[in-house]
Amino acid sequence: MFERLREDIHCVFDRDPAARTVLEVVTTYPGFHAILMHRLTHYLWGRGLKWLARVLANVARLFTGIEIHPAAEIGRRFFIDHGMGVVIGETAVIGDDCTLYHGVTLGGTSWQKGKRHPTLGRDVVVGAGAKVLGPIRIGDGVRIGSNAVVVKSVDAGATVVGVPGHVIERPSGEQSQRRVDTAKRIGFDAYGATRDAPDPVAHAVNRMLDHIHLMDQRLEAMSQALERHGIGGHFSHLPELESCEIHSTAPAEHDTGC
Repeated sequence: MFERLREDIHCVFDRDPAARTVLEVVTTYPGFHAILMHRLTHYLWGRGLKWLARVLANVARLFTGIEIHPAAEIGRRFFIDHGMGVVIGETAVIGDDCTLYHGVTLGGTSWQKGKRHPTLGRDVVVGAGAKVLGPIRIGDGVRIGSNAVVVKSVDAGATVVGVPGHVIERPSGEQSQRRVDTAKRIGFDAYGATRDAPDPVAHAVNRMLDHIHLMDQRLEAMSQALERHGIGGHFSHLPELESCEIHSTAPAEHDTGC
């Protein structure tokens, strides 16, 4: 019991940079209070004290703004950030190390008895205002964007955005890192609010970063060619390219990947 309590406290420090002390977490974090009360109400529910469990769950909802049905199954190191307006239904199942933000609903789409709420795998993050509805399965490591509405199962490791929720295509690790490096080198961060999102402006900026990187490659190739002929110093102000090899003959219309 005390080990679970310690985990619930310390996971807050891993996921909320505003957390400063254990005392602050224990006394001021409604998400922690809601989880603590749910541990108790879930125990009572399992012992057949269902009315008492529901009463205590409603008391917790009154003080925290977070509604968790006592029958919901919640894993270890579960964190609710801010928490106001979070609703977790009766047959919901949440794996270890999951994070929910305010306004999230793990709800049902049917009035029929039985399993009608979602199952979340391990290390799932659900953004503010998102709705995950129905007896669907959300795989391990899934990220659900703010205000998304998810009504279909999602494979592990995917990112889901939109209404209705759809999996977005993400750039490869090499391509994504190259864009970050290029943006950092020219003093611009294209990812402050739109990383991996299907936004037309973000897409255009990403293509510009790819083009800048290709032009850097070609300028470097030109500089090397001039230096081989005894002409040097023209490109000494350019920063060094570190991540990719030079392909000076690549046509402009081809893919800009390394």
